[in-house]
Amino acid sequence: MKKADMLSRVIRDVPDFPKKGIIFKDITTLLQDAASFKTAIDVLYQHYKKEKIDSVVCVEARGFILGAALAYKLNAGLVLVRKKGKLPYKIYSITYALEYGTDTLQIHKDAVKKNSRVLIVDDVLATGGTIAAVSRLLKKCKANICGVAFLIELTFLNGRKKLKGYPVTSIIKY
Repeated sequence: MKKADMLSRVIRDVPDFPKKGIIFKDITTLLQDAASFKTAIDVLYQHYKKEKIDSVVCVEARGFILGAALAYKLNAGLVLVRKKGKLPYKIYSITYALEYGTDTLQIHKDAVKKNSRVLIVDDVLATGGTIAAVSRLLKKCKANICGVAFLIELTFLNGRKKLKGYPVTSIIKY
């Protein structure tokens, strides 16, 4: 059995969350299973171990979990992208459209050195809007985005279209 198939069996489906008609992919069941969590991080590590990543950039909140573990394995720094008002120092901000409104993400201005090689990590690629916004923040930092990695990709939402120009990796595809 493929690793992606094994991992997808551990993820819990939650119907009608956060609203009716949506089937939420709950990764907490994968995270609490040590073998599955290790496998997920190992798969991502194998894909990026030769890329000489300086920093893993991860998105609040589940992206922090995956990003921290992967940064450790890659011997890379960890950069947090947070929602508005959560970072205490000088920041870059970007407001982007959601299907039901807008959201704002922020990064410390000194979080990424100019020309550093970064990998963006999050739990799920859905519409791609969040990660497209993160890539624009990283352009303000003058970082080189080496890739974008996800545990899950919801292929029917076509999120990769918003990430053209970046190599995208996802372990599990629905």
